[in-house]
Amino acid sequence: MFVVQKFGGTSVATVQRIKAVAERVVKTAKEGHKVVVVVSAMAGETDKLITLAHQISSNPAEREMDLLLSSGERVTSALTSMAIEELGHKARAFTGRQVGIITDTVHTKAKIARIKGDRVSKALAEGYIVVIAGFQGITEGEDVTTLGRGGSDLSAVAVASALHADRCEIYTDVDGVYTTDPNIVPEAKKLDKISYEEMLELASLGAKVLQTRSVEFAMKYEVPVVVKSSFNDNPGTLVTKEDDDMEEVAVSGVAYDKNQTKITVAGVPDRPGIAARLFKGIADAAIVVDMIVQNVGSDGQSTDISFTVPKTDSKKALKLTEEIVEELRAKGVTLRDDIAKISIVGVGMRTHSGVAAKMFETLAQHGVNIIMISTSEIKVSCVIEAKYTELAVRILHDAFGLQEKREAGGA
Repeated sequence: MFVVQKFGGTSVATVQRIKAVAERVVKTAKEGHKVVVVVSAMAGETDKLITLAHQISSNPAEREMDLLLSSGERVTSALTSMAIEELGHKARAFTGRQVGIITDTVHTKAKIARIKGDRVSKALAEGYIVVIAGFQGITEGEDVTTLGRGGSDLSAVAVASALHADRCEIYTDVDGVYTTDPNIVPEAKKLDKISYEEMLELASLGAKVLQTRSVEFAMKYEVPVVVKSSFNDNPGTLVTKEDDDMEEVAVSGVAYDKNQTKITVAGVPDRPGIAARLFKGIADAAIVVDMIVQNVGSDGQSTDISFTVPKTDSKKALKLTEEIVEELRAKGVTLRDDIAKISIVGVGMRTHSGVAAKMFETLAQHGVNIIMISTSEIKVSCVIEAKYTELAVRILHDAFGLQEKREAGGA
């Protein structure tokens, strides 16, 4: 069997943990498997580099930031390779460039275009364990790029797809995907399996187990992904294609995201093309807009448009919006950052009625006001005041009986 194993920052946070990772990898190889390892930077290293950059410049160039931040994973990959060699097994460390991970030119959140992988295949054929620096790639013009926060997950899934691995194992500091954050709800249950769609929703809605784009990639190319702990041998959670069992339960999990800001544009002229102009400018800056609500003004000639963006993009989005608003002759722009998004997810929502109503009633009974609402086939999201986040998670988890369900089987 050919396995790609990815280890996150907490798994390689110290020399001792890197040695433990090496032992796990060598054990897998001795069981007769071909192994490619993808590693993140040591925990806290990326934040240190970001701090250094901002001590030099208040607005560092994104191209240079990519070059700087990619160094963290290079350090870990080299150290991990050395640790494997110390255990008596051949290993080779490669950067994203050496692997041939070709990306587009959007710095700090590049998308993978293709992976060459020739050197990896050759090293595997020669009996090496291959260790790849995650989170990074290279443009056709040979500029270093990074894949965004959690980008090592994407590196691992993309490498697994490109090299036709049998599975991709994501090792982290939790032993699988839970019905919600166990730090908020100790009774949260680990799921044995979950569909790509549900995992994609949970990841995009704030669950930090997997990077959203890695799940998209896995779903598109049907890469089996297993989320496991690097600190124990528990079986983990399989992320896979939807099956019939998964529709038996209406709600699979509760997610939350405090990394949200709401921008409201007031007094926008109510005529065709206005919304398109506003959101095209934001899209051109590669800023992802999540929820959008438009309210028609009482005069029937103007509207208020509210939308949410990640906090990390809020300053850039606000500046762009202010520039566009001037052009649109709207009345003004406001930003609110004391919000959070709370969501329920489950493929069973397709066949169960009353799920949204139950969510709204539960929040109302506990005095939690809903600011915005967004729905899809398998999720309902509400923007609420951030101070109610933990309360909302607990009451919704309890309302849908998640502490009692999905102990075995479905997602």
